[in-house]
Amino acid sequence: MTTVFSVRRARRSVLATAAAAALMLAGTIAHAATITLYSAQHEQVVTQLVKDFEAQTGITVKVRSGEGPALAAQLVAEGDRTPADVYFTENSPELVLLDERGLLAKVDASTLAAVPARFSAADGNWAGVLARENALVYNTGKIQPKQLPPSLLDLAKPEWKGKVGIAPSDADFLPLVSAVLATKGEAATLAWLKGLKANAQIFDDDEGVTAAVNRGAVTTGIINNYYWARLHAELGDKSTRSALFHFANGDVGGLINVSGAAVMKASKHNADAQKLVAYLVGERAQTLMAKGHVSFEYPLHPGVAPDPILKPFDQLSPPAIPFAKLGDDSQAGKLLREAGLL
Repeated sequence: MTTVFSVRRARRSVLATAAAAALMLAGTIAHAATITLYSAQHEQVVTQLVKDFEAQTGITVKVRSGEGPALAAQLVAEGDRTPADVYFTENSPELVLLDERGLLAKVDASTLAAVPARFSAADGNWAGVLARENALVYNTGKIQPKQLPPSLLDLAKPEWKGKVGIAPSDADFLPLVSAVLATKGEAATLAWLKGLKANAQIFDDDEGVTAAVNRGAVTTGIINNYYWARLHAELGDKSTRSALFHFANGDVGGLINVSGAAVMKASKHNADAQKLVAYLVGERAQTLMAKGHVSFEYPLHPGVAPDPILKPFDQLSPPAIPFAKLGDDSQAGKLLREAGLL
């Protein structure tokens, strides 16, 4: 038989359960911080990754997109007042710059262990996420592979006048200049840049170089490999009138660029920021990027296969240049301005 006391006990039980649920929800809301990502990676790729990360973790990510060098300069200017928790960029020199300024936190050891050590900072302050190759795109109707130069430096010779396209203001061009500087010295690098200034057609970005080569406006161009892959994916075999030439024998033209991510030392949400960097190097995110048909970069997580349009990574022949020797691109920018390319 139901009594007044049993009804009261039932009500108290319901109220207690509701209160406990409310406390749990409040705790979840309090824990689910919003972190800020400064991103210089492809916006379409980052949008997909952020959406998946948020669904997996309940952590909200606010994204501020821009060019890598500009965002790195902003982070330096902001210092310990930055709202950024994580920086994800396309080229290592920007990360080297921030590391030199003491602005990066240690990446969790388990995160660093997810990719081969040679692709991350030696001090553990940033993690490599993706890799891509510098290459030469050429118009297959204008030139044959056997006619292409064995070295990137040859493009500064008089016989290449009017036959090469470059995008010196593109953020991806800076590390290539830094690589020439690291291997050949300042005088040779400046001479090479002045030769390119005399020979090259200038474009705003690598995408413009790739498109111009494909339509025959210029014979060949210096790019990162993924620009050609993206154009091919858009046009298909029938309308693609260009191909990639891969420099061999450790030539500087075959430089491997590494995209990386770091947690900012000033982050007020270090644990959640570390989770985002761990996600980026994990198998799930690396597979999403490899199969997305957008970035066309090489995943660094062991066992995750790249897009099949890419040349196998173990068949590339890059120069052996440590990230520390590649530097922070500051000298590269100076030489580009001295050569009249910026």
